[in-house]
Amino acid sequence: MRFLRTLVSNWTSRVPTRRFAQVHDVQIKLERAKPSTNPTTAASHTTMERNVFQKPLSIHGTRPLTGYMRTGYCEAPRSDAGNHSVAGIVTDDFLDFSAAWGNDLRQAGLTDGCKWCLCVSRWKEVFDARTGDIDRKVPKVVLAATNERALEGVRMEDLKKFAVDGHWN
Repeated sequence: MRFLRTLVSNWTSRVPTRRFAQVHDVQIKLERAKPSTNPTTAASHTTMERNVFQKPLSIHGTRPLTGYMRTGYCEAPRSDAGNHSVAGIVTDDFLDFSAAWGNDLRQAGLTDGCKWCLCVSRWKEVFDARTGDIDRKVPKVVLAATNERALEGVRMEDLKKFAVDGHWN
């Protein structure tokens, strides 16, 4: 019997214990590419997206992190079927309007005054439904952060009516 106990205890002590990989904190740092001034290397780099003034796109919102790519910029790659290129400052009236049309942005954590990259079609819908040029349901627009792709669905004159940055003169 002693022999069996010794055999079993030796056998169970040889079973390898599970060892798990140690996970360390990982930090990912995103940096925007700077455009190259060298014409030979400029073509090999991807170009930065531009705003409605054909200037580099300004950052729009980081709390919560906005944009189709969640970079804080209203980048609108061709894969973005919704064209999230309008840099808007949402209001409670807009959030109510959007929720009534089936897109409750409050679930994403938005409140009155948040900066959010809006779909061109939704901004155009609310613009067309406005009661005047001071209607609070139409989000104000930051033109320097609004992607040039917004002009595919909205006229520049319409965006300027609700712009908070008036440096287009």
